Amino acid sequence: MPNIETLTPAAGQTDSAGLRAYDPDLLARCAVDGAQPWWRRTACVEALVGRVPQARVGELLACVRDTEDSGTVRKALLQLLSDRAELLPWLRHEDRLREEAYGIREAVLQARGVLGDRTAAAELATLAFSHWRTRRAVGEAGLDALMDRHGVEAVLSELGGGRPEDRAVAVRVRDRAGEDVTDALADPDPAVAHLAQSLLTCPDRLRAHLAEAPTADAALWVAYALHRLTGDVAQTRAVYEALGRPRVEVEGLDEEIRRAIVHEYGHECEKQSDPRWRIEALCTEPPQPPQPPDEERQLALATAALAAAGLAPRPPLSCGAANRQGGGTYHVIGYGDGGRSEVFISTLGRFAGDHEDDPAARAALEAAGFRWIDGPTGSIRVTGLGVYYFGAREPLDVHTLLFYWQD
Repeated sequence: MPNIETLTPAAGQTDSAGLRAYDPDLLARCAVDGAQPWWRRTACVEALVGRVPQARVGELLACVRDTEDSGTVRKALLQLLSDRAELLPWLRHEDRLREEAYGIREAVLQARGVLGDRTAAAELATLAFSHWRTRRAVGEAGLDALMDRHGVEAVLSELGGGRPEDRAVAVRVRDRAGEDVTDALADPDPAVAHLAQSLLTCPDRLRAHLAEAPTADAALWVAYALHRLTGDVAQTRAVYEALGRPRVEVEGLDEEIRRAIVHEYGHECEKQSDPRWRIEALCTEPPQPPQPPDEERQLALATAALAAAGLAPRPPLSCGAANRQGGGTYHVIGYGDGGRSEVFISTLGRFAGDHEDDPAARAALEAAGFRWIDGPTGSIRVTGLGVYYFGAREPLDVHTLLFYWQD
């Protein structure tokens, strides 16, 4: 006869069907038992969906409120018990905003939405506007619950519309109701306009809107949406040319570096990026030659140049290997005494650099045809281009973009 231990022998090894058929009272007792591992308790909570024993509700709620208990278990319990109105005062307490357990704040906000707490609307809208898919899902679910309870107009009036995240909610609601959201392509916030273009599905409607687009940005978003839907580069370029080839000007950023950055990051930049970067990536030629630089040849050239200068280079390593995880857009060549000095060779072009601006390494590589990225050039911030980097999505400097590593 199976028991909870045999149905959950180890983390990730749960017999979910067996638990769903198991005695709910015993599952609830295990769920609140702090002596049990968090993964077993969580599995028991998930198996209680739709059959919470009334006699155990008090203990389960106490576990939710215990800030010293496992955050994973508490989050699962919040989802299980989100319809319990007696939780609302605790959920609305200001201390909930200071909780640090992973996912708890989001689970609290979703539960407030399920319970019809309209004061949670603004924070749920912020979650729904998040870059992170899981947070967006929580925010949207909470807002949907509020709208089911109070109606769409009541929730939208709670939000107002002064913030980009509020306007994004309105765009989603309108699109869901079958309304045309083409006008939102003119929203002053690029992330809202990006959302609107992602929802549009009719090329003919977009083409008709092009002639009446109220701003250059709106026209660029029309071109971007049309390219997404049709893949017609000529059409996109026609808009680009008609608008005078608009682009984000960055002081000090020359064409060679700009082109390398545009064609590496412009196609997949973050939603808050200026649309000019996206269209420039689509409408301009990539760096020459058309293919990425021959990395093997380039690294051999760099290694030979450092050796000829008497710098005793070590074999090149990818940035992922050098950092023991991840990957990116450069290789590392250690050199000198014990290989403690390092030079970086970009995969995006003939770019080389380091953290110390070593004159000997610079002279050797420049003589071999590399372009050295010095401190002033490397510090130029490429404005308007959001790139993911260790959890942030803000504009980065030239050095980080040419020598990019992400674990």
